[in-house]
Amino acid sequence: MMATVMNSILLQSALEKMGIKTRVQTAFSMPEVAEPYSRQRAIRHLEKGRVVIFGGIGAGTGNPLFSTDTAAALRASEIQADAVLKGTNVDGVYLCDSRNNNVMSEHISFRELASRGASPMDMMAVTFCEENGIPVVLFNLHEPGNISRALCGETSWDTD
Repeated sequence: MMATVMNSILLQSALEKMGIKTRVQTAFSMPEVAEPYSRQRAIRHLEKGRVVIFGGIGAGTGNPLFSTDTAAALRASEIQADAVLKGTNVDGVYLCDSRNNNVMSEHISFRELASRGASPMDMMAVTFCEENGIPVVLFNLHEPGNISRALCGETSWDTD
């Protein structure tokens, strides 16, 4: 629970150092470090050009039964986001090919991802994004510059 809030604050600090205005929202009260989640306030922050980071259990839902992926998909739907950005420790979705086990897909449909059974993202979140028409962009957090590239729309992996 606290780790995701701490990560949110670290991300906020990094973005603020680059001159990007941000707000952190959580589903539980932490007024010293974040504001309480409010859909209307989140949308207003976005309208003002701020980045909104949802922290806490399940990306700020306050429900421990939600994965952070599923909660991110839920919040994306609530604020009518253009996409869900998923930072992870892989470069993308690798396809199994009998000739080469290291074939990476640059683009894959939600259906194809679901049929493969293994995903770098929770399948409930993938399904939720598909049902709500929200593309998912996956990027490797360990490669310098990837967060900026993902924010600028340069994808390493996406779904539609």
